[in-house]
Amino acid sequence: MTDQWWVDLRQRVEAAGAVPAGRAVFGALGHEWLVEDPLTAQEVEELEAQIGVRLPEEYRAFLVHVGAGGAGPAYGLFPVRRVHGRWYWDGDGAEPADLSRLAEPFPDRGPDPELLDDLLSQRPEEEDLDDLEDYDDAMEAWDARWEAVMFAPERTVGAIAISHLGCAQREWLVISGRHRGTIWSDRRADDIDLLPLLEHDTPVTFARWYTAWLSDAERAAASAP
Repeated sequence: MTDQWWVDLRQRVEAAGAVPAGRAVFGALGHEWLVEDPLTAQEVEELEAQIGVRLPEEYRAFLVHVGAGGAGPAYGLFPVRRVHGRWYWDGDGAEPADLSRLAEPFPDRGPDPELLDDLLSQRPEEEDLDDLEDYDDAMEAWDARWEAVMFAPERTVGAIAISHLGCAQREWLVISGRHRGTIWSDRRADDIDLLPLLEHDTPVTFARWYTAWLSDAERAAASAP
């Protein structure tokens, strides 16, 4: 992918957003088809120096030639911002990423399936408890145990939350490790573990993820009445 390919990509986004029907695309009311100004190569290098690791090439090129964030899948890409000399990803839902651990490899495996099955088997059922208050207390205790496993900080080291799908669902971009550059779905709020996005059994990288969204958005906007 050349630099011009990325520049043309931004132009496609702007063109899609200029079509009145583009506002009917899912998430458009959130990002409003706005694309923030790109970062300079020096700014990206400053960001990488802070987090201690080089960003995946496709995402790096996006930041330099397309924009720091904005219009994108679901409610858009969390923008990269610098405040008081420190870089971070901004937005409601970007907070879970631990910027101090992005150089650590993203884990190859999630929690032990047997442990998850065991926890699920212990989930309280309202009909098993006579008192509603007892059920609420038992459910609160179980939720704490479940979240300690599913949302352990180690689950997402080496990755950033890059987009929010609503209802506490996110998508992550892996920065470090064997899965570097790929996008992962996060539906842990629905008791579904982190999973890689796949296309014909092939992990989806940032560029494919973004352009697939844009192509779908262009078709939706073109076919809208």
